[in-house]
Amino acid sequence: MTLAPAAGSFRTTTPRTAEPSGFAPLLKRVKDARLLRRSQVFYISLLTTLVLALGGAITGFILLGDSWFQLLIAAALGVIFTQFAFLGHEASHRQVFTSGKANDRMGRALASGVVGLSYSWWMNKHTRHHGNPNVIGKDPDLDIDTVSFVDADAASARGLRRLITRHQGKLFFPLLAFEGINLHVKSFGHAFGRGKVDNRTMEIVLLMARMAIVVSAVFLVLPLGMAFAFLGVQLAVFGAYMGLAFAPNHIGMTMFALDAKPDFLRKQVLPSRNIRGGWGMTMLMGGLNFQIEHHLFPSMARPHLFAARRMTRDTCTAEGIVYTETSLREAYRVVLRYMRTVGRSAPRIFECPVVYQYGRI
Repeated sequence: MTLAPAAGSFRTTTPRTAEPSGFAPLLKRVKDARLLRRSQVFYISLLTTLVLALGGAITGFILLGDSWFQLLIAAALGVIFTQFAFLGHEASHRQVFTSGKANDRMGRALASGVVGLSYSWWMNKHTRHHGNPNVIGKDPDLDIDTVSFVDADAASARGLRRLITRHQGKLFFPLLAFEGINLHVKSFGHAFGRGKVDNRTMEIVLLMARMAIVVSAVFLVLPLGMAFAFLGVQLAVFGAYMGLAFAPNHIGMTMFALDAKPDFLRKQVLPSRNIRGGWGMTMLMGGLNFQIEHHLFPSMARPHLFAARRMTRDTCTAEGIVYTETSLREAYRVVLRYMRTVGRSAPRIFECPVVYQYGRI
């Protein structure tokens, strides 16, 4: 088995397939503690809070009318839509209801009807990611997407992408402001594309209805310039918030080569990073701060992740597996360092083709 090193990694370790996995006894402890039970009271309370917040933002939007203070409403909507996206993400993992169909209905309604993202696209991409986190060639989250996450992809960059990749360490956070647009474009591209789309008609109806309501409301209430500014701020806040919440999860952590065959526990723990913090951090990141536990127990409800953390950490200590947990600030620092390191693999503007082909001395 080979392991691809993670450039600029916070910690790097090499798993050995000869060792038995400690996941089975960990799973038994988790089940015995009833940590896999649903927490519908929590999710109903959260959904109610978000609906009230959305209603308050809409009310403020109507009452303010033609005012530049509307940009505050736009920023608030960016935050609220991201929180709805977190909840939709949890529904997609069967964390809310015991019924898979009920979770799917909720996830699709929130993702496509409220946030404006294709539920089918998200499920396809995210399921593949959970099966092979940070596995080069299998994890879709490592695919080229404006920036590069793998040295080989950075080295293949040309044109504008080469310039962006070369400076992606500096541009990474600013580019997140455009992630909202990117997510919407990909969602519509998937819904109207030729590939298989689960419940395509429903997806298109929800996406189109959501876009029609939001865009028409903004342009009917606000002057043209203010309307564009409103949508720009809302999309920028939404994209930045989504990016800032997901970026610390795996970037700069252990990356596996395509032929790597670690046991399940190491495969999920080593590429993942937890973020320290109490309930405030958990609400801010939608439970993604417990990324290790989320990958080991993807159907675990958000309120139970903290208790599972203690069990997982003890198991990793006993198994000699690196359990990475850091502050949010430190995580962002490592992410930027990693992106800078990968970006250096991009060819320079006046790189000699012979040197590029046969390697640098």
